[in-house]
Amino acid sequence: MQTASQTDTVSTAPVAQIALSDLLETITSTLDSNKAEEIVPINLSGKSGIADYMVIASGRSNRQVAALTDYLMKALKEAGITGARVEGLDQADWVLVDTGDIIVHLFRPEVREFYNLDKLWASDTDEEEAQPLN
Repeated sequence: MQTASQTDTVSTAPVAQIALSDLLETITSTLDSNKAEEIVPINLSGKSGIADYMVIASGRSNRQVAALTDYLMKALKEAGITGARVEGLDQADWVLVDTGDIIVHLFRPEVREFYNLDKLWASDTDEEEAQPLN
């Protein structure tokens, strides 16, 4: 029988071993160096409890979106981020990568335009924060 001091705790959240700014830099530089288009980081701190940042980017095709996801997951692993979750890779129209602190949305351009997350989330943020990096 376990006492209160022996209770096991299980966390499903990824454990970031690097600073948030370094994680954001890893994500944006990986996407940029692998030819992602219109990379937009949006600061969500104090605006939403889902994450501290959201990064939205486009790939020109399903194949490129899938490849960007692969490059990103490898970079996160090299940076010591474990437990990042990926959704939507089967179709690769819209892939979501959740690192816990940062959520990355990778779209094909027409899917990105349809859902328009940039405008939806940037409406609550400073317009300067939601400008593409490239």
